[in-house]
Amino acid sequence: MDNKKKLGKRIKELRKNAGLTQEQVAEQIEMEQNTISVIESGRNFPTLMTLEKIAKVLNVELSDFFDYEYLADIDSIRYYVQNKFQQLNETKLRQLFKYMKTL
Repeated sequence: MDNKKKLGKRIKELRKNAGLTQEQVAEQIEMEQNTISVIESGRNFPTLMTLEKIAKVLNVELSDFFDYEYLADIDSIRYYVQNKFQQLNETKLRQLFKYMKTL
């Protein structure tokens, strides 16, 4: 997946997490809804100024837009987690268990 698509997917995810529609974001940054759609679909890179405006509306840091780790396919994530899980010592395993119960 190219960087435009990764960035677009991440913006879309953060927008949805904020509970906002494309229209709401567009209105708050004084742009057309179609511009947000084009960005989220990965057809265009936004300018730095636009990214800053979107970040402010979504109440996130600019760096949050470039956290692409979540884009790994689910099988890769499972494999990674299973391997890490098997490497945990007893203390770490108990800590993880305690944390997982809170989820």
